[in-house]
Amino acid sequence: MNADYIKSAKSGDKDAMERLIVENSGLIWSVCRRFWGRGVEKDDLYQLGCVGFMKAVAGYDEEYGTQFSTYAVPKIAGEIRRFLRDDGEIKVSRTIKERALIIRSAENRLSHELGREPTITEISELTGIVKEDIALALEATTAPESLQSEINDGGGKLEDVIADKRGENELIERVALKEAIGSLDDRERKVILLRFFRDLTQEKAANILGISQVQVSRIEKRAINELRRLLA
Repeated sequence: MNADYIKSAKSGDKDAMERLIVENSGLIWSVCRRFWGRGVEKDDLYQLGCVGFMKAVAGYDEEYGTQFSTYAVPKIAGEIRRFLRDDGEIKVSRTIKERALIIRSAENRLSHELGREPTITEISELTGIVKEDIALALEATTAPESLQSEINDGGGKLEDVIADKRGENELIERVALKEAIGSLDDRERKVILLRFFRDLTQEKAANILGISQVQVSRIEKRAINELRRLLA
């Protein structure tokens, strides 16, 4: 990417901005594909992606020490997620949104400096935000996954684990899963959110919560049993 075009676009050159968008349309589309099938037309997602891209151009600074594309991707995704949240049923407080922006920025910075994805502890040390609040802010500002999403350590789907062979439609008709999860105690709810909505392994969830993997496994089983009871 030509740094001169970015500088020109930042200063208000519309032609430079248009050229940047055209040259990076593949990048924008690649981010938009993550959100297909969520009730928004593909062209509308692309337009939202372009808005996020332009915000990335406006906010980018070479002194960040990271490639523009690396900086732009979360901006593009964030713009789409914001629309999906504001246009849908999920409402997130401004405080959590602002906290999530700080966390994402720190995550991007650390990823560049360390050459790998930073741990929750490293993000916490940089931002001063406690680990549990980091996890919950990220969870709250990420579009929720389908009940059919698979967890990444071969544990199956949340729908299958909770429903115990009942179909998704029957489950939804009987009670809203969100309401059932909300009735769990604080630690059970956090484990379910980290495991099934943030798609984390038991080991990663344990690191975030500051407990052992064995404890996470026990809490998860207890929470699932409680959900089954509530949904019975």
